[in-house]
Parts: sequence; structure tokens; C-alpha cells
Amino acid sequence: MNSAKNIIGRYAPSPSGILHLGNMATSLLTWLDAKSAGGSIVLRMEDLDPERSSDAFAARIARDLKYLGLDWDIGYPQDEYSQSKRTALYEAAFDILMRRDMLYPCYCSRSERLAASAPHPGEQHRDPGCKCRHLSRLEREELDARGRKPAWKVKVPDKRIYFVDGHYGKFEENLADGGDFIVKRSDGVFAYQLAVSFDDMDMGINRVVRGRDLLSSTVRQIWLISELGGSPPEYCHAPLLISGEKKMSKRSGELNMEHLAAKFAPEELIGYIARLLGLSDGSPITANELLRNFSWDKVHKDDIII
Repeated sequence: MNSAKNIIGRYAPSPSGILHLGNMATSLLTWLDAKSAGGSIVLRMEDLDPERSSDAFAARIARDLKYLGLDWDIGYPQDEYSQSKRTALYEAAFDILMRRDMLYPCYCSRSERLAASAPHPGEQHRDPGCKCRHLSRLEREELDARGRKPAWKVKVPDKRIYFVDGHYGKFEENLADGGDFIVKRSDGVFAYQLAVSFDDMDMGINRVVRGRDLLSSTVRQIWLISELGGSPPEYCHAPLLISGEKKMSKRSGELNMEHLAAKFAPEELIGYIARLLGLSDGSPITANELLRNFSWDKVHKDDIII
């Protein structure tokens, strides 16, 4: 990490449930990564999807982060740091792409339900040849006349994107391998890739820490930020916490904060998470105390079974 510049990291939880152990691990690494370089943290609520997000979950997430000692410098609850309040900004970015002929209406229904959320393993769809990209104007008009509401996809080029991850090293992928992706759903909700890319650029985020399952999304976001005229952040991906055979989710029962905070003090939870990551021996410890000897070299690369 280049500590010569002012590091601005971010927490970007989706308020669709209670924090689980995996969220906490990523939040801890985000905090340690920025604070060890003398940087700052933004808290942004990624509440794009009105059907899944709630103000109650957002408030609970903020309380739980403070409970763990993972404070932030700016962000929530200010409106400009909740994606649901930023629609006009996403519309402006969408218009830029539209004017550059980078978008097309897509009448397919596949994966639109998930488009406003960060993708998870198994939710990435290879779509190198969406037929809607090649519809004629007449065909589109006929579909519109039948009441079909299209989503909007961005035309990705056949282009390899390279970046050096702060934990896993060099990573590259051809954008075309992942196919065109949705930037606006058929119900008008802006999709994850556009909103996250724009927000990181607009908020001056220059360091992103998140789970390694989002490596492919990083390639898309680097490209999209560049197309919108911004400079992509540095990225540092982290191992996933696996419960049984699955990545942890907000449905992870006894491994979420509602249950854990009732049984353990903050220092005990931080100590346990730090041991899982490879940062300590598991003794009770605060995030501030972990700062003294924090290094990404200590963090495991393989996913962590709990």
C-alpha cells in the first residue's frame, strides 16, 4: 500500500439483514487497512433495492459497527451516503453512457432480480451474446408496444483488464468473458455495478477492501469508472468465511450480530475474528490494539472454514 497518499476506504454494507461474521471480518480488515495508513473511512449504505433494504437494518448495522469499535469518519446517516437517495446522480452517469451509445435495452428477465445487489458465487452469468444487443429498432418498438419493460445493459468490449490486488497479486480478465451487464433494472432501479462504480469515484474512495468473490466485479468496475472519467481505487480482496459448504450470508443464524453480541464482549469478538484471519492468537483485543502489528502478509489467502 502507498501510505504517501491520503487513504480513503469505505464500508459499503447492504442493509438487507443483520451483520454476520463474514461482514465483520471484512469491516475489520477495511478499518485496519485504512487506519494503519493514517487514512479515513466512509460508511455508505448500499440500499438500492427497495424490496430488500430497510432503515431499521441500516441503523442496526451502524450500531453494531460502533459496538465493535469500527468507527467511521464520514457517511451514514447523512442522506448523500445512502444509495437510495442518489438516484439523480446515477441518472446523470447513465445519460453519459447513453450519449456515448454504450447502452441498449434488454428484454430478457434472467438475473434482473439480483442486479441491484452485489453478486455472490453462482450468481454471475456468462452472457457474451445477449440477443437484445442485436435487436432492430422495429423489434424493440414491437416489444415496447406489447408492454415489455426493458432493463438496460452496457456493451462491454473484447478487452482484458489487469490490476494488482493488494492481497492476491496480479489479476486479469476479459470483460467479454462476463458478458454485457445490467446497469438499470426494468423497474427503474439502478443496478449494483453502475451505482458502486459511480459512488467510489464520486466519493473519492481510493482503497476498497472486500471479499474475493468480487474479483470479477472489480474488473467491470475498473473499466466503468475509467469510462466515466474517474480513476479506479486500489483493491484488496479478502478470503471468505465459509460456514459448512457455503459462504456466509445474512441468514447465517447464530453467526450474526444479534446472537453474537448477546454472548460476547466486543474485544472477544474482535479477537476471534482476528484469529480466523491470521492476525492474532484469539485473545480478547480491540481493533485499536490490532493496528500496532497489522499487515496483509499475516492474512490468510485461502477461504476460512468455521
